[in-house]
Amino acid sequence: MGFPVSLRVDDEHVGEEAADAVFAWLREVDARFSPFKADSEVCRLDRGEVARHDVSADFDEVLGLCEEYRVATGGAFDVRLPGRGLDPCAVVKGWSVQRAAELLKAAGARRFVLNAGGDVVAAGGPWRVGIRHPERADQVCTVAELTDGAVATSARYERGDHIIDGRTGRAATGLLSLSVVASSLTVADTVATAAFAMGTEGVEWAAARPGCEVFAVDAGRRVLRTEGFPVAAAAARAA
Repeated sequence: MGFPVSLRVDDEHVGEEAADAVFAWLREVDARFSPFKADSEVCRLDRGEVARHDVSADFDEVLGLCEEYRVATGGAFDVRLPGRGLDPCAVVKGWSVQRAAELLKAAGARRFVLNAGGDVVAAGGPWRVGIRHPERADQVCTVAELTDGAVATSARYERGDHIIDGRTGRAATGLLSLSVVASSLTVADTVATAAFAMGTEGVEWAAARPGCEVFAVDAGRRVLRTEGFPVAAAAARAA
């Protein structure tokens, strides 16, 4: 899927087969949903080899989420940009990793942290999750504390100006980074990406989403944070 995944499980009764199931699922998702693999369901739909009503239940769910967020952002978040093929990765990542977390819970895991390229699902905390500084790779700009929930960050520091505002067709540059804490990574990751695509107006939009808390740094290096963002105690004192 193009990003590193790490898993820590602190429940001694949960065997390695639970972790094996997580990574097997993520490999399956990569094969089915990658826009870079010619035989994936995404590419076959994009080429017209599969009809929209014939896609799998999982893919139908993902496409439904893509459309939900396209409408909610007035078109800023769009997985069908002009001149590009269908690319639902912005939804698939959080959705698939949240599903992986559900596999762990079904296997009896109660205390774990699953990190997928810096986006995190945690259970049985408290866990502390550093939010990387958008301009200094060796520093964090805050630390979130999670008990049971998820945090995701959209930013420009890893892949440059890769998030496109679907309303303009141009790269979204109003923010340096935006992090969202929510009950699931499906929500946190998709809201973070959608809000980033909206630019500075996306901070208020994300903050208004049910159950979402936001920490953002705009292009002017101002920090914007909702009151309920769960900043760890030590980080709050340092600030």
